[in-house]
Amino acid sequence: MKKTIRLCLYITTMMLTVACSKHSQEDEQGVTTVLPTDSNHVTIEVLTRRDFSHELVSNGKVRAKEEANLRFETAGILAKIHVKNGDKVHRGQKLAELDRFRLSNEVARTKNAMEQAQLEMQDILIGQGFPANDHSRVPEEVMKLAAIKSGYNSCKIAYELACYEEEHATLTAPFDGIVANLFSKPFNQLNTTEVFCTVMDTQNMEVDFTILESELPFVKVGDKVVVTPYANAKAQCEGRIIQVNPIVNDEGIVKVKAAVYGSKKLFSGMNVRINVQRSLGQQLVIPKSAVVLRSGKQVVFTLHDGKAQWNYVHTALENATCYSIADGLQEGDTIIVTGNVNLAHEAEVKIIENKEQR
Repeated sequence: MKKTIRLCLYITTMMLTVACSKHSQEDEQGVTTVLPTDSNHVTIEVLTRRDFSHELVSNGKVRAKEEANLRFETAGILAKIHVKNGDKVHRGQKLAELDRFRLSNEVARTKNAMEQAQLEMQDILIGQGFPANDHSRVPEEVMKLAAIKSGYNSCKIAYELACYEEEHATLTAPFDGIVANLFSKPFNQLNTTEVFCTVMDTQNMEVDFTILESELPFVKVGDKVVVTPYANAKAQCEGRIIQVNPIVNDEGIVKVKAAVYGSKKLFSGMNVRINVQRSLGQQLVIPKSAVVLRSGKQVVFTLHDGKAQWNYVHTALENATCYSIADGLQEGDTIIVTGNVNLAHEAEVKIIENKEQR
C-alpha cells in the first residue's frame, strides 16, 4: 500500500516539473518576442525660421450677406406663384401675384373721384376770374385754397395710393438669390404682416462667430479664416474677417464676422467650425510630433553624432500642426521629428527618412 502511495506521489511530482518547465520556456519565448532587437528608427528635420500662423478655433453660424423677408404691401387673395423653394431668381423677377380685381376697381374709383374734384377746383378758379386751364396765372395761395376746398388734394392722394397698391400686387425679387421659406398656397387670403418668402444671396455668405477677450490680440480685420461645416467636412472654404465688434459682453465674449469665398455648398444657418489664422512672421517652428513630455516638461531630442540628445524647451504659440519655440533650441539644430516616444538621452538612433522643410 505504501509503495503504491509513493509511486503516485512520484508520478505527480514529475508531471508538475514538466508543466513548470514548459511554462518557463513559453515565458522566455514571449519575452524574446516582445523585447526589441532593432535600433531606434527616427526621422529628422533641420530647424529653420519660417512663417508661422497662429490659429484660433471657434464655432459659428453661416448667414447670407443679403437676406430679405418679403411681404405683400396690400392684403388680398393669392392668385399665382411663379417660383418654389430653392429656385434661383434674378433682380426684378416675378415671384407671386395677388388677384387684381379689387385693386383695379379701387384705382378706377379713386381716379374718377379725382377727376370730379378737379372739375370742382376749376369751377372755383373760374368763379374768381382766373382761366380754367392756365394754372400758371393763378397765385399759389389761391390755387392751394381751391384745391383744398374742392377736395382735389385728398382725392389725388387716394388715387396715388390705389395705383401703388395695384403696382405692388406683384411681388418681385429685390436682388439675385435663392428662394426659401415659401409655404403659401394659391387662392388663400394673405395679409401684410405675413412673410410670403425669403430671398437670399448665397453667392456671398458670411459667418458669425465669437472669440474670448484674451484672444483679441490675435485677431484683426483681414485675417484669414477656414470654414468647415460639421455636416460636410469636404465643403471646406476660406474667407477673411471683415468685422470685429468693439464690445466685450459680460461673459468676456467678442462677436466677429467673416466673409466667405467659394461658399456654394453652404446653407444659411449652417453650423460650422472656424479656424482663424494670422501670420506672426518668421519664427522657429517645429512639428508637434517633435515634442514629448518627460516628468511633465516639454522635451525635444536633437541629433548629434548618431545619438539623441535631450533638450528642455519652452513653446510659445501653437496651431493645428506646429509649435513656435521660445527657447531651448537654436536655428540649424537637427531635431528628431518621429520615433522619439521611447527615446532616452544619448540613445543611438538610425535615420530612415530626411524630411524636407515645410
